[in-house]
Amino acid sequence: MTYFGGVLDSMFSLIFLAFMIMALGYLLGGIHIKGVSLGSAGVLLVALLYGILAHYVPSFSVGGHVIELTNPAGFKVFSNIGTALFVTAVGYIAGPKFFRTMNRKSLSYIVMGLAVIGTAALTALLLVKGFGVDKGMVVGLLTGGLTSTPGLSAATEGVSESVSAAATAGYGISYIYGVLGVVLFVQLVPRFMKVDIAKERESFIAAGQVTIPTPKHKLFKLDPLDFFPFFLAVGVGVIIGSIKIPGINFSLGTSGGTLVSGLLFGHFRHIGKLDLTVGKNQLNVFRELGLVFFLVGAGVPGGMNFIENLRLEYFLYGVLLTTVPMVVGFLLAKYVFKLSIFNNLGSITGGMTSTPALGALISTAGTDEVASAYAATYPVALVSVVLAAKLLLMI
Repeated sequence: MTYFGGVLDSMFSLIFLAFMIMALGYLLGGIHIKGVSLGSAGVLLVALLYGILAHYVPSFSVGGHVIELTNPAGFKVFSNIGTALFVTAVGYIAGPKFFRTMNRKSLSYIVMGLAVIGTAALTALLLVKGFGVDKGMVVGLLTGGLTSTPGLSAATEGVSESVSAAATAGYGISYIYGVLGVVLFVQLVPRFMKVDIAKERESFIAAGQVTIPTPKHKLFKLDPLDFFPFFLAVGVGVIIGSIKIPGINFSLGTSGGTLVSGLLFGHFRHIGKLDLTVGKNQLNVFRELGLVFFLVGAGVPGGMNFIENLRLEYFLYGVLLTTVPMVVGFLLAKYVFKLSIFNNLGSITGGMTSTPALGALISTAGTDEVASAYAATYPVALVSVVLAAKLLLMI
């Protein structure tokens, strides 16, 4: 049994399980129904199902050899690494044009971020004051519906254990629809509006043409795969994200810090003669790998707590907290700011702080240029959701 015990341990090791969840997730996500697919969000569903299974069957025995299924702490490491890889890549992609296209339109993205989170906060306030829902639960539903882990972390800091437990449970309940709802929204809206994707993509790319200055002297690279500049950007981003603003005890966290770092590295592109650019193919790989790591790391722990805390009314409240701000943001971008469909949906993914939805939008649009709208809206939304969550608990 020693030999087979070793094989079984390997088959249920953290590494094996994580990569099998990713493989099965892509298998599920690759299924197209009338042109719509889950894509990489299929990984989230498989991760959630594994988490639910692990909750009810934490261990089992084969010939006297005990196999453990649960290791939520290990899966959370995947989430942290995935966030860093994905958001740094998004920053790098958007960086060359982000600061060079700052104009009056940029104000619309700032307003979009404030409007989306403001609408979500008002909906949450209505649930507390109008329906008498527990504040801790509502804060969890709010941050889960907006897929904002930094918002949950900041809101539960320094609160009682009961409030923290309620918020964490609410986060798990609303997180699933918070991811899938926005992923499906950015795919279905262009279809319902009968958007000619190829034509829209052509005009979108043409409108975003920016002259990027070339260095006056020859640059050198340290490695052919551009690992050095990318990993350096991740490290710098982690440091930026850890800096706390005095008074309100707020920091950008890993996601916000790596986005800022990626934008800066993508914009400046070199230090002296040292080339800091990263090839497009490498960025695409880092972005997609980071996304699926994030989905595995968030999905498994979320699944372990999902069924135990699920109540139909809480799930429906979570649906409201995702859908209402998303629709309000879309209408605002379309009829007030007159944004193109790709800029509109890009700003929605940023305003909803939805990493998976941006991945789905890039796939739908056929261009990673949509990352610019995400990058412009995301920081405002990130700060706003943290402040909104804290204020809700103070009411």
